[in-house]
Amino acid sequence: MNSIARSHARRHTATTFIGFLMLMLGSWSMSVQAAEFKVGDMRVEGLQRIAEGTVFNYLPINVGDTVDDLRIQEAIRTLYEQELFDDIEMRRDGTTLVIAVRERPSIEDFTIEGNKDIKTEDLMDSLRGVGLARGRTFDRSVLDNVQLFLREQYYDRGKYAVVVDSEVEDRPNNTVRIKVTVKEGDRARIRQVNIVGNENFTEEEVRAGFTLDTANWLSWLRQDDRYAKESLEGDLEILRSFYMDRGFADFRVESTQVAISPNRKDIYVTLNIHEGERYTISNVKLVGDMVVPEEQLRAFVLAQPGSIFNLRLLTQSSELMSFRLGEEGYANAEIEPVPELDNENKEVSVTFFINPFSRVYVRRINFNGIDEVDDEVLRREMRQAEGAYLSNRLIDRSKVRLQRLPYIENVEVDNSPVPGSPDLVDVNFDLEYRMPGQFSGGVGYSESQKLILNGSVVHTNFLGSGDRVALQLNSGRYSKLYSLSHTDPYRGRNGYRRTVGVNYRDITQFTSGSSDFSTTSSGLTLDYGYPITEFQSLSFGFNYQHAELLSSSSSTQQAQDWVLNNGDTFYGDTGTGINFFGTSFDTLELIAGWTFDSRNRSLFANRGSRHQLVLGMAVPGSEVEYFTARYNFTKYIPLFGRWTMRFNSELGYGEALNSTTALPPFKQFYGGGPESIRGYKESWMGPRDSFGNPYGGNVLVANQLELIIPLPEKWSGKTRASFFYDIGNVFNTGEVAFTDRLGSPVSYEPDFDELKTSVGVAVEWLAPLGFFRFSYALPLNETAGNDRFFGDEIERFQFSIGQAF
Repeated sequence: MNSIARSHARRHTATTFIGFLMLMLGSWSMSVQAAEFKVGDMRVEGLQRIAEGTVFNYLPINVGDTVDDLRIQEAIRTLYEQELFDDIEMRRDGTTLVIAVRERPSIEDFTIEGNKDIKTEDLMDSLRGVGLARGRTFDRSVLDNVQLFLREQYYDRGKYAVVVDSEVEDRPNNTVRIKVTVKEGDRARIRQVNIVGNENFTEEEVRAGFTLDTANWLSWLRQDDRYAKESLEGDLEILRSFYMDRGFADFRVESTQVAISPNRKDIYVTLNIHEGERYTISNVKLVGDMVVPEEQLRAFVLAQPGSIFNLRLLTQSSELMSFRLGEEGYANAEIEPVPELDNENKEVSVTFFINPFSRVYVRRINFNGIDEVDDEVLRREMRQAEGAYLSNRLIDRSKVRLQRLPYIENVEVDNSPVPGSPDLVDVNFDLEYRMPGQFSGGVGYSESQKLILNGSVVHTNFLGSGDRVALQLNSGRYSKLYSLSHTDPYRGRNGYRRTVGVNYRDITQFTSGSSDFSTTSSGLTLDYGYPITEFQSLSFGFNYQHAELLSSSSSTQQAQDWVLNNGDTFYGDTGTGINFFGTSFDTLELIAGWTFDSRNRSLFANRGSRHQLVLGMAVPGSEVEYFTARYNFTKYIPLFGRWTMRFNSELGYGEALNSTTALPPFKQFYGGGPESIRGYKESWMGPRDSFGNPYGGNVLVANQLELIIPLPEKWSGKTRASFFYDIGNVFNTGEVAFTDRLGSPVSYEPDFDELKTSVGVAVEWLAPLGFFRFSYALPLNETAGNDRFFGDEIERFQFSIGQAF
């Protein structure tokens, strides 16, 4: 057996590979038998995991070929390029070409330890792309490059003391186990930031918006004294914007110097800038294909001739004009402001180059992410139509309407071009489903009520139809409540809303020793809502109620007065020696309402407003006649960043009509509690009956001013926190007579000085069991009770579980 050629080398870099190639060529030229020969057969030796056919597939030599030193060199080079082998040797055995190889080991396991600043999964994704992953062929040079890559990643984060070590453990079956250990060290701190060249502004003014800063008393929290390359690049852009937005059109950063101390813990940053001089705008031109009237586009130009040059206003002008063109279907429109500087006169001529490109049409609208909602339920919220041109205004409105559905958690929308059709797109709405209601139930026992059963179900997407169904069951010895309602939010061609509900209530409170009425009532509700504009709707309906109210000589004076003077009064005996008297009446109440709603979502909105006015009036000629009016206003005001101000006001007024002496007790307004004036006990604000219990009033004033605290994005769809200031109270205009503890008359007439206030912090949480509200409040002007007057009932910590749908 004669040697033809032998090559034994290990490739680390391009340089070592060239050295190896020269060695290989030298060994071939020194072969004593370098004459060409005809290959009669081929054999591969040394294979363990790689199939012999794989080698023959890459080998540029076939049986029957005549080979010489050049062909052998080419074959060895080709096999090395596959990065499968550490050693390759070719020998001649008669007419047989023998290829002896040593395979590179495969990676049995690969781990990274010690990394905290960069997530392991992020590193693994990056390293898998360069071949360092479990099951891949191991290459030492790749591992060396990985260590360099990791160090650079930490350098970009300001951790210059990082140490990256690797350990390769040989395993059976020609495999290796790789372990990379990272010692991150501390991030280098910024000891000094110098700005050289600022003349018109102080360094404090220039650096006011910087992310990076020298150490200060809040650095332990904000971490703004830790150096990072990305943060520095962002600060340079902030610096450029600072000057360009103040007229310095020829501003530039001439150099950036970053120096690190020998111990790699301190960073010194020096920025050399050229401020230039302040420029004014001399002329503004619009050129290009203006597919809408030029005067409409000019209305969006915020920077006018004679004003100080401001790059931010030019950018905003381009965005506004692009949005206007997008309303007409020109979704790919490009509007670029190009300033031309007149250095002699310090003026800038601005030209907006307008290129609308082709109008884009919608081929298909897709809903992704949820299967729990019928397709037609989602499509009826669309304002963008398939087949029509793409309108960003209609897309945005469609997104808002989807977000306002109570069973939709989040909505993201994007447009994907249709391959081969540059003027067509598919609109994709990515939806996240939310628990569509609340479900609760319980069993209890008390000495007075005996066995108590209760349960409730509220489902806002019943059987995927988008309909709302609510069922409530409460049963005890002295209290029973049953109610069922169904709301179809989109009925008929015109999309009107219909609500049907029935209820039954039986509360025998005077029998259980309470001071309130004993009430038995049953009712039927029918309500229709009609949209009149995109944001407004009207509602009409009625509420039929049959009620019986019982009282006795041991009840409050207010209860006795109302029962004896309203409705069809009757008398009776309980059989226990207690005489009672009561009243029964039927009421048909007509209800009308108006709603304006521009909020971006129904739950946890952060922009828009909502007005709602509801009027109710008993049909003239009823046994009990009255009217009520309730107005609710909510406004969200974006502040800086993600901070938002919310103002909410609720006003209520009711009055008895004709011979009815006062509003029915169940129509009175109540205030206080986590959904009203926080810090005051729920429903205990305002008038008190002769036993000191809340009676309610016919006037309600409740206002809340809230500063909404930004929360992480992953929580913001289900949780909201805020600081609040509440002010309000409940009053009575004189329909009902009240007394103090001594029996003397007392007035609860509306009085500005009697408005109660509180401040505090609140948290709202949408949980599977319902909508939880928590608050801690400090009342600011509560009234303490004494021997004569009832005082305010204070309750600093409050929570409620209510329906948010």
